[in-house]
Amino acid sequence: MNTPHDFDFFVGEWDVAHRRRTDFLDPGSDWEEFPATNRCWSLFDGAGNIDEMDVPGQGWKGLTLRLRDRETGQWSLNWSSSRSGRLFPPVIGRFTDGRGEFYGDDTHDGKDVRVRFVWSGISATTARWEQAFSVDGEKTWVTNWVMDFTRRYGVG
Repeated sequence: MNTPHDFDFFVGEWDVAHRRRTDFLDPGSDWEEFPATNRCWSLFDGAGNIDEMDVPGQGWKGLTLRLRDRETGQWSLNWSSSRSGRLFPPVIGRFTDGRGEFYGDDTHDGKDVRVRFVWSGISATTARWEQAFSVDGEKTWVTNWVMDFTRRYGVG
């Protein structure tokens, strides 16, 4: 892929099954599961998009703004939550052979973390997003959040 239309698959409405670790840095922590809905729309003729996720059971909403840099061909993924109202540092990357990998730097619980987002399992009706953190320079990763998306039909 790696085109201005890499995220076209995501435009529309989705049901989302979340699976998130109770401690993002502890690979042995429990998982919590909760549902959400998501709506995504295209910007800049496909070279950008924004989505809003509604997580009523958790009492928050989230959004991601995705923009493709015309010079580098890389995407920046910029996340925010209604819990903070602030943008988190972006993760940057691209798609190769149907899999998107995006990396960035952030902090979690006062620790510097390397962040990785992976988009995979992309079809007309499904997609998977995973987040992982590394605190040891990418030697090891703790996958701490997984979202499985299923396209909603007959909505709207």
